Amino acid sequence: MYKRIRDLREDNDLTQKQVAEILHCSQQVYSNYELGQRDIPTAILIALAKHYKTSTDYILGLTDKK
Repeated sequence: MYKRIRDLREDNDLTQKQVAEILHCSQQVYSNYELGQRDIPTAILIALAKHYKTSTDYILGLTDKK
């Protein structure tokens, strides 16, 4: 899951700071999500899926279909 959110961010040419602003959190908090040092809250997971126009199942690694 953590690699997927990093890959999605990089595929969209976004910095951690830009994604953090979209999610209304700090860059450090978002960095911790990508590194797996902090669990991703459901609301953040849903916001990421909506932003990247993908499913939460894809982000969670339950499917490979974006």
